[in-house]
Amino acid sequence: MPGFGRRWALLCLAAVGVMVAHASRNAEAQDESTEGLAGGQMVRGIVTTTAANRLAIKTDKGDTYQITVTDNTRIVKDRQPFKLTAVRAGDTVGAMGVLDAPTRTVHALFVMVVDAEEVKKAREGLGKVYIAGKVTAIDELKLTVQRPDGVSQVIAVDEGTSFRKGGRQLQSAIDGTGPSEVVPGGAPGGESITLADIKVGDNVAGKGELRGGIFVPSQLGVGDPSTRRRRRSEGAGSAGAPGPQ
Repeated sequence: MPGFGRRWALLCLAAVGVMVAHASRNAEAQDESTEGLAGGQMVRGIVTTTAANRLAIKTDKGDTYQITVTDNTRIVKDRQPFKLTAVRAGDTVGAMGVLDAPTRTVHALFVMVVDAEEVKKAREGLGKVYIAGKVTAIDELKLTVQRPDGVSQVIAVDEGTSFRKGGRQLQSAIDGTGPSEVVPGGAPGGESITLADIKVGDNVAGKGELRGGIFVPSQLGVGDPSTRRRRRSEGAGSAGAPGPQ
């Protein structure tokens, strides 16, 4: 599939946006558009307005956040430096920094940008060229995955599917907090596991293809809940306040 490696990296970046903003409906009931990280709080949404030193974004839940940007804020798109003046309404961003919860303002240290066209591709590709979500049922070689768009999809694994658990890069793809190296020729990191290690309730993400109308992943990554909890704990300490509930 021409350009699939690049597309997969972009799709993982688009995870900060409206489609893959979270790989699952998290059982801990935290706001899906915010997440505690080591550098502060991550807020994800679609840009509604832009200004000289700030952005306004709307999350999946319809909440509006202000993202303030300074000369010290790192802004990237496609892993390259990007200018705030080039951000457009309709783009998706993930902004990490110190969250002022009462005013819903993030003083950003880092901003990732994905343009509207890539978000559209992410929507179209979910369930066709990649999968993300929470496992709700397992029946031998078939897994039912609750996707972040609310669709429940049955996928099938085979002898060509590889399984990994944890790893910082892989966890980022599953959490929707950054790009992944889960691309052809890339090293996904984490621990090699088997299908038997996957349980109902696990968060998964992986690339693959449709075969006879059913999605078959070539790689399937499984999130490590302990890593997730540790990151949230560190993030809450750095931010000084928990994210909105």
